[in-house]
Amino acid sequence: MVDNFENEFFGIGIQNGKTPENLGVLWRTAQNLGASYIFTIGNRYAKQACDTHNAVKSMPYFHYNNFQEFYNNLPKGARLVGVELDPTATELETFNHPRRCVYLLGAEDHGLSKDAIKKSHFLVKFKSELSLNVAVAGSIVMYDRGLNKPRS
Repeated sequence: MVDNFENEFFGIGIQNGKTPENLGVLWRTAQNLGASYIFTIGNRYAKQACDTHNAVKSMPYFHYNNFQEFYNNLPKGARLVGVELDPTATELETFNHPRRCVYLLGAEDHGLSKDAIKKSHFLVKFKSELSLNVAVAGSIVMYDRGLNKPRS
């Protein structure tokens, strides 16, 4: 049996990113691991040396001023997956990635907003006591998605 992933897509981005270096590293990984688009909520992206593949010129990039603007513009049929150390979050190792979704990460110092946590269709977390660097966390999520093809 051949899996049909032609309708599969995912976007990935950061809410209130702390440093432009993290954005550049995440976006380079997103380009390499098959993201359909990248985005920021809050702080704006500025070109920096870490984005050596020039991802913002190679794939769609969106900026939203706040979470509500972002949420109002989620692609139709996409599920919002928040990445957050939260007691209700599913361990990434057991998570079934949706075929069409948007991964949302928060900055290391504040995480996701309460509204983002509340409105996420799914929350996932890592087996970690402390938060990970946002670019590292996003890279792990995308790599896991590639290993465990979406089923739903």
